[in-house]
Parts: sequence; structure tokens; C-alpha cells
Amino acid sequence: MRCFALFLALLLPLSVSAETVVALRTIRAQEIVTQDAVTLNHESIDGSYASLDEVIGQEARVSIYPGRPILFGHLGPPAIVDRNQIVELVFERGGLRITSEGRALARGAVGDRVRVMNLSSKTSLFGTVLEGGSIRVAP
Repeated sequence: MRCFALFLALLLPLSVSAETVVALRTIRAQEIVTQDAVTLNHESIDGSYASLDEVIGQEARVSIYPGRPILFGHLGPPAIVDRNQIVELVFERGGLRITSEGRALARGAVGDRVRVMNLSSKTSLFGTVLEGGSIRVAP
């Protein structure tokens, strides 16, 4: 009897419910996605978010227009460093720690690699945005 039930389950079509997150209004680039800006649509689109929890609180990387699905590349973590912002540059190696003031030459979220300029030497280099908004640089 159990074998027959398994056989029937394999033959019957599965009804899988999948949803896609879509924009209710225009979401501008660099805007934080809020609950009132998105809804669920009852169709599945490859490469798009399927849960509101995944998108609310994220920052739009591009403008998203009403009725359009929100694709994976459209969102990212919110930037904590803005372009032209004065930031602390941190260099650490072994037990040595050197800090200096710099200017961010791009926006970035925690973990992003951004270009910065050391204000003392006017040297341009790359660094990684840290949790507190400082940028770890390496030679």
C-alpha cells in the first residue's frame, strides 16, 4: 500500500507556490527599501527575490520602477560611507597600527572595497569599509 501511495505521489503534478517581490512605487537608487514600497506577486521570476524580509532595509543600487520585479543585483547593504566623506584610514600589520585622515572617493557598505585619498600625502589607494565607517588600507 505504501509503495502505491509513493507511486501516485510521483505521478501527480506538484503545485508549487512561488512568489516574486515587486515594486509598488518608484524606488530611486541609494534609497532604503521600506515596507510600503514593495509587495509580493504570485508568479516566479528567475533571479528575483521571493521574500519581503530579504529586501526591506536593503539599499537600491539602481532605480526600480512600479510593477517591476526586484532582481538580486538591484539591492545591497546600505552604504555607511559617502563619496567625499572624511574617514579614518587604518593600516595594521603585526602589532603596528597607523591611523590617518582620508577622503572617501566612492560610496560603500561594510565590506566594500573603495578608493580613498590620504589627506596628508594626497596618495590615492584602496581600502575595505569597516563596521564603524573607518577604512582598512593595505600597501
